[in-house]
Amino acid sequence: MADSQQWLDLRAGPRALVHLRERGLAPEDVRAIPAAAGGPKGLALIPFDERIARDWLPAMPRVDLAGASIGAWRMAALSQRDPLSALARLRHAYVREQNYRRDPPAAEVSSTIRAVARQVLDGGVLHPRAGLSLDVLTARARGPLAGRRDRPAFARAALSNALARSRLARHFERVVFHAGEPSTLVESPDAFGMTRVQLDTVNLEDALTASGSIPLVCDPVRDIALAPPGNYWDGGLIDYHLLLPHARGEGLVLYPHFVPHVTPGWLDKHLPWRRRPRAHPWLDNVIVIAPSRAFVERLPDRKLPDRSDFHRYGLDHAARIRAWERAIAECERFADAAMAWLARPDPTVVKSL
Repeated sequence: MADSQQWLDLRAGPRALVHLRERGLAPEDVRAIPAAAGGPKGLALIPFDERIARDWLPAMPRVDLAGASIGAWRMAALSQRDPLSALARLRHAYVREQNYRRDPPAAEVSSTIRAVARQVLDGGVLHPRAGLSLDVLTARARGPLAGRRDRPAFARAALSNALARSRLARHFERVVFHAGEPSTLVESPDAFGMTRVQLDTVNLEDALTASGSIPLVCDPVRDIALAPPGNYWDGGLIDYHLLLPHARGEGLVLYPHFVPHVTPGWLDKHLPWRRRPRAHPWLDNVIVIAPSRAFVERLPDRKLPDRSDFHRYGLDHAARIRAWERAIAECERFADAAMAWLARPDPTVVKSL
C-alpha cells in the first residue's frame, strides 16, 4: 500500500477530509462522480473507470454521473447495462479510429468524433439502472457567437472570459442533457444557467457529439432535438473540470481526475489566477484522485496523452496508437493504487484541495 501511494495525488475539500478522518469511505458515501473534459487525457482514467464499474458502482444506491467532452463519453459508458463493454468500445474507437490527415477540415473531425460517440452507445439507447443519473454537459452559443464559428468570434469570447468568467455567459449557455434518476445539478449556480433537456433516442448521439465538439477544430452540432435551437459546442468551454455544486448536502463527490486541481472553464486553463481555485465552497465535499507527477514521468513522452500528440506523431498513426496504448496500460498501475487507497483510505496522505 505504501509503495503504491507514490503514484497518487490525493486531494480533498474540508468536509470530505473530516469524513475521511472520522468515517473512512464506502461506496454508499459517494453521491456524485464528475468527469472532466480534456480530450485524450481522459484515456488515462479508463482503467480506473473499469474498476469503479466492477467494484464500487453496483454498491452505490444513488449516484450522479456528470461529464463534458470525453468525460461525458466515459460517464455515458458507465451508465450502460454493460459498462465494461462500453468502456472498451470507447477506448478502441478513441485511440484507433482518429487517424486524421494533416490539417483535417472541421467536417472530417466532426464526422470522426460522431463515430467515436456512436461507439459508446448501446444501439443508440442508454439503460441507466435504478438509482443512477447521467448529465451530459454542452455549451450552446448565444449572443455575439450565435450562428458564428470563425476565429475572431471565439477570440472575442476568450477576451470576455479573461475580463470576467461571468462575461463568457454572453456567448454561451449551459445545456445539460439528462437521463435516469433526478440529478443534484438542477438549479443554475452561475451566469451560464442550467437548461435541462431529456436524453432520448432522438438526441442522444447529437448530445454526446456536441459535448466533444471543439471550436475551430470541429463543426458545431446544430438544433439538437428537444433542446433550444442553435449551435452546440464542447461542454468544457463552460465546465472544463466541472467545478459545480455536486451533491450539495447529500454526500461526497468522488472525482477521478488527471490533474490535482479543478479548473472552471476550458479558457481558464490559460489564466494562472483562475486555473487552480482554492477554498472554493463547491469543493467542500470533493475527493480528487489523480496520478502523481512521479507516475506521469513513467508514461510515454513523460506526459499523459493529449491533443498535441496528433501533431507530435503526424501521419505516423501507428506510433501514436502505440504510445496511447502504452500509457493506458501503465495507468492500470494508477488504477490499482487508487482502488487500494479507496479500500483503506489513509487521510494522512491527502492534501487540501
